[in-house]
Amino acid sequence: MSEQELVQIRGTVDEVIFQNESTGFAVIELDTGEELVCAVGELTGVSTGKTLTLTGCYTAHPKFGYQFKVSVFERSLPETADAIRKYLASGAVKGIGAALAGRIVDTFGDNTLDVLEKDPSRLAEVKGISPKKADALVQDFNRLFGMRTAMIFLSRFGLGSNLSVRVYKKWGPLSVDLLKQNPYLLCGEDIRADFSVADRMADALGMDRQSPERIFAAITHVLRYNLRNGHTCLVREKVSELARQLIGLGEDPVEIEIDNRLEAGELRAMSRKGKDFLFLPGFYDAEAYIAFRIELMLRNRFFETRDVDDMIRRAEEQKGITYEALQRQAIREALSRSILILTGGPGTGKTTTLNAIIDLLESEGLKLAIAAPTGRAAMRVSEVTGHEAKTIHRLLEVDFSDESRSKFLHNEQNPLDVDGVVIDEMSMVDVELFESLLRGIRPGCRLILVGDFNQLPSVGPGNVLRDLIASGRVPTVELKQIFRQAAESLIVTNAHRIIRGEMPDLTVKNRDFFFLSRPGGEAAARTVVELAAERLPRSYGYSPLSDIQVLAPQRKGVAGVNDLNARLQEKLNPPSPDKKEHKGILCTFREGDKILQNRNNYDLEWNKSGEKGMGIFNGDIGLIRSIDNSSAVITIDFDGRVCDYPFEMAMDLELAYAITIHKSQGSEYDAVVLPVTGGYDKLYFRNLLYTAVTRAKKLLVLVGSAGRVEFMVRNHVRNLRYTGLRYFLTAQENSGTNPPE
Repeated sequence: MSEQELVQIRGTVDEVIFQNESTGFAVIELDTGEELVCAVGELTGVSTGKTLTLTGCYTAHPKFGYQFKVSVFERSLPETADAIRKYLASGAVKGIGAALAGRIVDTFGDNTLDVLEKDPSRLAEVKGISPKKADALVQDFNRLFGMRTAMIFLSRFGLGSNLSVRVYKKWGPLSVDLLKQNPYLLCGEDIRADFSVADRMADALGMDRQSPERIFAAITHVLRYNLRNGHTCLVREKVSELARQLIGLGEDPVEIEIDNRLEAGELRAMSRKGKDFLFLPGFYDAEAYIAFRIELMLRNRFFETRDVDDMIRRAEEQKGITYEALQRQAIREALSRSILILTGGPGTGKTTTLNAIIDLLESEGLKLAIAAPTGRAAMRVSEVTGHEAKTIHRLLEVDFSDESRSKFLHNEQNPLDVDGVVIDEMSMVDVELFESLLRGIRPGCRLILVGDFNQLPSVGPGNVLRDLIASGRVPTVELKQIFRQAAESLIVTNAHRIIRGEMPDLTVKNRDFFFLSRPGGEAAARTVVELAAERLPRSYGYSPLSDIQVLAPQRKGVAGVNDLNARLQEKLNPPSPDKKEHKGILCTFREGDKILQNRNNYDLEWNKSGEKGMGIFNGDIGLIRSIDNSSAVITIDFDGRVCDYPFEMAMDLELAYAITIHKSQGSEYDAVVLPVTGGYDKLYFRNLLYTAVTRAKKLLVLVGSAGRVEFMVRNHVRNLRYTGLRYFLTAQENSGTNPPE
């Protein structure tokens, strides 16, 4: 059998070696009647005794021999009494265990499944099954095979089992009929399949290419696709133009459909500066709700009868500190208002000011919660404040019973039991997460938002921190004075030069900021690898894995993340007979590798010194502790949180010896090595350079071209984001505090 040749095999599941219920990935032994085949892949819901038809290819493993890698699978009803007994005993049907399965099969033999399907009342003939229990068993049996029918139907169009499960959970036994009528339902919020997938199904089913369903799916695809670029809304004319290009129709049908969907509430719109903007309803509602809650908070005042300045003076005496004017203003606002934004660049005293705010609020008996968007950011704010900090997700507690994966246990009905919440690295918080935070705090709860608006905006949709500040509605204190000790750091002073549009000092060779001229990409890449793997560890004692981080503006190119990771892996963690490997889509993962999670996964369970929790999130960095090829599992340690990844989920991982600057947000590293060479101009801009420089705590080494550094400093064209929050905040000011519709 030649490797990679697509073949089809059929057999009965003899044993399920490994199964991850959240992803569907499984390792099974399939009895084909001639041999036992080890099959691996996305096999949602398989269990012992089930008869499967698998399409895929054989792959050779150096240690475990041939395995069958599954591309598509179909369930078949088990046919023999022995296979039926195994199937029923596996727990596939709720309420049937091994003993009862044996009695059922002993009663009906090879005809067991025919009886269950066509004459289920006969189950009452089996000893121990009452008519009531028989009805319950049949209902579960029908549910199981309804899902099977849906999965077989969807597999004809190339849809994987994970998507099929989401479809069946949404519509149940109606799934096939609904999708035959309108395949574009797949593009909805709950399923979120790509437009091309639904369009392919619609073509196969002979659907009219000018149908309203197809036009609306194209419109929502344009809006949803641009969420990736941070836009919560888009100019109507642009949406119409892009939708027309996608489906090849004229202007009139698209414009008519937009009007129809606006009238039905399936799209939302706002007018601003003579232009109409379109939203998906969820993002319109999120930004409108944020504005509504902010307006309510602005009406709350605290300590109006207290001498706040006297409280600050006493705090200065106790700590032997004299706060500068803007720090005092920030502390005063935090004590007297229900919301404050504290912003400023490195070295301006944000941490000192925040600690004073926390201490004074707690001295008044207030219970505070401190959080940040990422695990690393939470660890850092915990270190500098001396208070426990959590990720926002952990603070609000993800509701795993909700299939949308976007709900939290703490909401308006169950708010956090705290008097105040501090959020650090606020520039990273997107619209959906901030809406959830506001829903999770009770009226009267203080909110202190800390961040640097000059850093990159959130990876997710929206531009929350900048919109809040730009609205002029939220009390904001920007710290500007660089304190003497911080001014001794060239990292700090150069960061401020960059954000002012001035060239950083690249000439000093005896401080914490170094520039090495390597104009060519290849020369720069070689130097970056030498610095991270040899020179900095030798000269400063830094660990290449835990202390040094290579950051790059882009992924592609000789000095991009992808190539640098390959070089650094070869240097720091080369192949060895003692190290197991797993070949992923873009790279080979090896025991000891430094890796990064590239999307939020709320379903992963981790264990940290006996404490269990759920969720590994976009940007989390860890080390591969072990790779078990027999169970197809990678065990990864994320700063003490240890969790198991089935091989199928390795697509969510990438090497992290080098990472993009965007992925570094919220983190700080003792040493940062940053290549700045040629590349795609739009990726080389001032705020990106500023964010990279401010990730370094003790040492920064720029490698590349001084001309390219100057280009980044002068390129102050921010990534434009279309959002509605600033507009909604202004509208709330003018119209009172009516809740959003």
